[in-house]
Amino acid sequence: MNYQKLDTALAVALNDVSNSQEPILKVFIHTNINVRYTDKSAMLENLGVADVTPEKDVFTATLSPNAISQLSDQPWVQYIKLSQNLHLVNQKMKSGIKFFKSY
Repeated sequence: MNYQKLDTALAVALNDVSNSQEPILKVFIHTNINVRYTDKSAMLENLGVADVTPEKDVFTATLSPNAISQLSDQPWVQYIKLSQNLHLVNQKMKSGIKFFKSY
């Protein structure tokens, strides 16, 4: 595995996964667009990445640690980043109306 291509959050998350075959990590895969990498589309599709087209350079997928390891070793992968869940800050519910604290 090429850890230089992984963001810190993904490297930490990889250590917390007990089954290296289970696709549990949601990631962004940033790639180079280059015609000489003919195996790029086939490999991404084989790993279960959806909407793979040659002109795209960023893909999202839910992958296993083994798949992430395979991808990180590919010359056409720039880096892989863990997807984070988005949360609204200071959100409160009151009578079905959302209030946001402003600063």
